[in-house]
Amino acid sequence: MIKPHNLKSVFQIIRNHLAGNTVGTTRDEELARQLINLVFCKIYDEKFTEPDDVVEFRAGIEESASDIRTRITELFNKVKEKYKDVIDVTDSIALDDKSIVYIVGELQNFCIIDAERDAVADAFETFIGYALKGGQGQFFTPRNVAQLMTLIGNPSPTDLVMDPACGSGGFLVESLKYGWVSIENKGKKFKWPEKAVIEETTDFAMKNIHGIEKDDFLSKVAKAYMAILGDGKGGIFCEDSLEEPSQWKQSTQNTVTLSKFDLILTNPPFGKDIKIIGDKKLQQYNLAYKWKKDAESGDLVKTSKKGDDQKPDVLFIERCLQLLKDGGRMGIILPKTFFHAPSMKYVMSFMEKRNIYYVVDLPHNTFRPHNNAKCVVIFIQKNTPQQEMIEMAVAEEMGHDHQGKEIYRWDKTKQQIDKKDVWDDIKLISEEIIAKKNDKYTFKVKADLCKKLGIYVPRYYWQKRDEEYQLEAKNNNYDLVLIEDLIKDGTITWFDGHGSPKSENKGNGDVPYIRVKDIVNWEAYKDPTAKIPLEVYKSFSERVKVVEDEFGNKTDVVTKIKELKACDILYVKRGSYRIGSVAMISPFDREVLLTKEINVLRVKPNNEHGLTAYYLLYALSHNIVKIQTDSKVLIETTLPNIADRWRQIYIPIPKKKNYLTKIGPSQ
Repeated sequence: MIKPHNLKSVFQIIRNHLAGNTVGTTRDEELARQLINLVFCKIYDEKFTEPDDVVEFRAGIEESASDIRTRITELFNKVKEKYKDVIDVTDSIALDDKSIVYIVGELQNFCIIDAERDAVADAFETFIGYALKGGQGQFFTPRNVAQLMTLIGNPSPTDLVMDPACGSGGFLVESLKYGWVSIENKGKKFKWPEKAVIEETTDFAMKNIHGIEKDDFLSKVAKAYMAILGDGKGGIFCEDSLEEPSQWKQSTQNTVTLSKFDLILTNPPFGKDIKIIGDKKLQQYNLAYKWKKDAESGDLVKTSKKGDDQKPDVLFIERCLQLLKDGGRMGIILPKTFFHAPSMKYVMSFMEKRNIYYVVDLPHNTFRPHNNAKCVVIFIQKNTPQQEMIEMAVAEEMGHDHQGKEIYRWDKTKQQIDKKDVWDDIKLISEEIIAKKNDKYTFKVKADLCKKLGIYVPRYYWQKRDEEYQLEAKNNNYDLVLIEDLIKDGTITWFDGHGSPKSENKGNGDVPYIRVKDIVNWEAYKDPTAKIPLEVYKSFSERVKVVEDEFGNKTDVVTKIKELKACDILYVKRGSYRIGSVAMISPFDREVLLTKEINVLRVKPNNEHGLTAYYLLYALSHNIVKIQTDSKVLIETTLPNIADRWRQIYIPIPKKKNYLTKIGPSQ
């Protein structure tokens, strides 16, 4: 059988087929339930079929549809009988015969247990996606990410593991497998009999793996999933993790208590529109209160004023820490804004009081196509002093594109895509961690530096990317000069854009209003539908001061502000994918209004570096600058922003100064 990387494409084909051909059951949610029943049959068959025996989950070419249905139904009855305490006895394979045959035929050649992504989660996302989980702010964690987090978390056979937002059980499954490997290795070392190993692995599954899930159906799926894999069904509960523990069912309270667990791995729900309310619920959390800077220490401290609501991901940070015992570890996926944005500084300050020991920068495509969130994984150890160096890792890609389709690495030797090599940096990070060798994707950063800068995004500190542009500069005989230094010595002056006019003024004048999207191919597009009246432009670009002389005569003195000149360079600093895009002001385009997301850079003539406006325009588009820009663009709220970090970019300047004037006319 084939070990698949990603079953989403297979499930999408199945979904499209069922949508056009199935009879009776047609709604996506019910189709997902039926597909998951079949996936459980497949997992059960893989697990309990001896290597030399014929599998039951198959669809032979010459078999009738009714015979295949009968065999699959019997297989599902075995699943229900063995796991009757977690799978409803009334549940059934309700699809028509032809649909069953089609699904079995599509899945029979794949090994689902060994798939590099979680087949159950892939099925949910393909059939239901946003409808089931996205509306609640949570999306299934790709298996390779769950595997990486489990590797970093390193659950021992004695660790109590918890996921308080467990979904279909992805983290629990990986923790279970990881713990089993440790037990089996221990058994080999001490030459345990096979029976003793089985007892230990079963005991670990039943006593050490725990999860809480708010959604009733998902909690049942997680129980079934864990049961089929290894009898880890007893530790999963359907509850609201953020609720007061005293409000949980007694059976939950008997197992899940605060300050109990050794390791938490979780991907909590998050989203700007999702809020937790309720005084009793919120008062459990320090992070539900307002925070302010202490006048003496300069630290952020909690006030006595509680907010009316709070985002669930913020509260989950604290709830996870509450669940951990002293010295316990937490690995949690959070939006990237937590790790640098001023608005989230109080949350970062709260986490800084613990030992932050590992941070992983996840690719933009991690949760796509169902979610556009840009996330970071952080590992924190409870009530433990901060270690000197924080381990960090960066993954550029993780196996699929923004549509969920597999992507492959470029073979430099053959100058073509290698269809056998899925572009998954998560694997390479794992290899470096196992080898205990920092190389391309893993590295260390001083904790004090992160705290000083207020930035914990690994990409910002990624030295290997710095080495790329430094090598390119060396090979091309460039000096690298910091923009900040060019500003300090007067070579470059700058100011930000004017602002944004009211919508009713757009399209009613002759003065171009230039937005981020208008900076294309070194030019500023003048959208006729966005042009504004001259008086509106003057309200942004002129300041009028009334001056009174000694005789009491009053005169209006007009001062031009942010006045553009020919050869000024427009530089995009915020907004989607245009950051770093540049354009030049022509002598005929000086009278334009600029959004504040655009900076204006001006080069001083006859400066000591020999820099010209034309060369700066070219240099800001150079690959050396683009590599640096990628590292310095961070997410603020929902939009990428380079903020003032553009001043930290090095400009490549040719060592032979006469080369500077070869781009554009001399000034």
